[in-house]
Amino acid sequence: MLQRTSIVDTIKIKSVLIASTVQLGDSRIINGFSRALAVQREVDTFFGNEGNFSSYPVFSEPIPFQPLTEPLNISTHNCNPSIKVHNIDITAISASSILHVGNSEHISMEARIKHIRQLLPKEEEEH
Repeated sequence: MLQRTSIVDTIKIKSVLIASTVQLGDSRIINGFSRALAVQREVDTFFGNEGNFSSYPVFSEPIPFQPLTEPLNISTHNCNPSIKVHNIDITAISASSILHVGNSEHISMEARIKHIRQLLPKEEEEH
């Protein structure tokens, strides 16, 4: 793997959450993975059995990656052995995301979120 020096003059990040990565410099492997259930209800109720990820197929279905069918030729020439960034200003990084300044050999990121919205029936809502 090509090695270069990563130089960042200023970095400002307000929030880094949920399996996210801030990487300054080279890395060989980066893996990020997160799962979340997001339940929104009009009435605060917890049934006790809703936190089971295996109940929802979205967490177990394979991701359908498309195979590369066209030839890929890459030629790289780096005259300068450094990566220079002046300013990075980020509000938030979340859900298996990455900020990376440098070289990477393998990166794999996955975030699976099941959103559930439970609203009252119309007749109950008016009373």
